[in-house]
Amino acid sequence: MAQIQQQEQMEQEDTQQGKFLTFALGNETFGIEIRYVTEIIGIQPITEVPELPEYIKGIINLRGKIIPVMDVRLRFKKEYRAYNDRTCVIVVDIDDDCIGLIVDSVAEVLAIPEADIIAPPEIHRTSNRYIKGVGKVGNEVKLILDGNRLLNDGDLDQLHSSIL
Repeated sequence: MAQIQQQEQMEQEDTQQGKFLTFALGNETFGIEIRYVTEIIGIQPITEVPELPEYIKGIINLRGKIIPVMDVRLRFKKEYRAYNDRTCVIVVDIDDDCIGLIVDSVAEVLAIPEADIIAPPEIHRTSNRYIKGVGKVGNEVKLILDGNRLLNDGDLDQLHSSIL
């Protein structure tokens, strides 16, 4: 039985290989591996929690589950933009930690072959720490996020002690 479950999981991961959910922050398009994405929801009422970093906007109640939400614009040190009807929350599960990513809008799921993804340029390494690669799609580029780096260990510790 466990072998069948393991095979099903491997097949599911295989179908998700090279697929990215793309979303917009201003004029830039980012992608995150689809395997991290649990669901996409509209913006929800957010309960603020004191003493969290500015980019962690607070928590939402998603069908009885409390999920912290991060404004990705603020995480990337971009200017705050008021939320509107296009604003979405991408709920991701990274290493069994669920978090909502607030983005300007969700675009589409794209298949980007590994051969079309290159390492980010070494211009300023600290500003690229969230970028895993650059995907070439036609004449456009999509910045591929490293899901494991969106939250560092300090952020996780602070979240766990404050709300989780």
